[in-house]
Amino acid sequence: MRNTAKLTTAVLAAGALTFALSACGSDKGSSSASSDYSGPLVVAASPTPHAEILDYVKDHLAKKAGLDLEVKEFTDYVTPNTATEDGSVGANYFQNQPYLDDFNKKNGTHIVPVVTVHLEPLGLYSHKVKSADALKSGATIAVPNDSVNEARALKLLAANGLITLKSGVGNEATPADITKNPKNLKFKELEAAQTPRSLDDVDAAVINGNYAISSGLKPAKDALVLESATNNPYGNFLAVKKGNEKDPRVKKLAKLLTSPEVKKFIEDKYAGSVIPSF
Repeated sequence: MRNTAKLTTAVLAAGALTFALSACGSDKGSSSASSDYSGPLVVAASPTPHAEILDYVKDHLAKKAGLDLEVKEFTDYVTPNTATEDGSVGANYFQNQPYLDDFNKKNGTHIVPVVTVHLEPLGLYSHKVKSADALKSGATIAVPNDSVNEARALKLLAANGLITLKSGVGNEATPADITKNPKNLKFKELEAAQTPRSLDDVDAAVINGNYAISSGLKPAKDALVLESATNNPYGNFLAVKKGNEKDPRVKKLAKLLTSPEVKKFIEDKYAGSVIPSF
């Protein structure tokens, strides 16, 4: 039986508030991590595919490796990092390097990657057209509203000729950085988790892989356009608060997450919609 704790929105909000209050009372610039490595390793994760991959490790590999693993599911992209920072969880598994860099900079957190596990290609989806070329003039496209994923979405559209972005634009690109927009596309900025639900209300939506899969979409089959996995900087990794990389439980989990068994599980279960990065 899965021993996964699912948190309600209210609990998430309370956790975020607790973090904010504790941060105000902490020593400025503190990045020390706990040296108490006893008990289970609690890992915060997005439900799909991160928690599913962790549950496979928990059910099939952890006991033999001497790892007591507990998985907590979060449906947002903020609380896993704040919970890791304040010690509510020992690690998290949901994000990529550009997102983490931006989060640490904006929030004063000290989260660091441990090992990269997989890539979820970002895709453009639609309930109204069968190809990107079929988008009509003035079509509305939903994009994630956090800075890194919005930039990533715009880069995907640019890579497929739908728009042109300002030369040299980085991971903070916004629609203001579009220099050519031949279809006069309009953009609706939404929380990343809401983009799949917008498909009936917009002409198309750029959706993160985990949210696409959890909403029943199959990125390798259903996306109008999909990110290339070649030289892709958006691999998802196991992360901890700086200083906890030496936690023996984290080291065991990192080894298991990059094992041949996990690689086969990812390939078999997700059929190209999630791609092992090791």
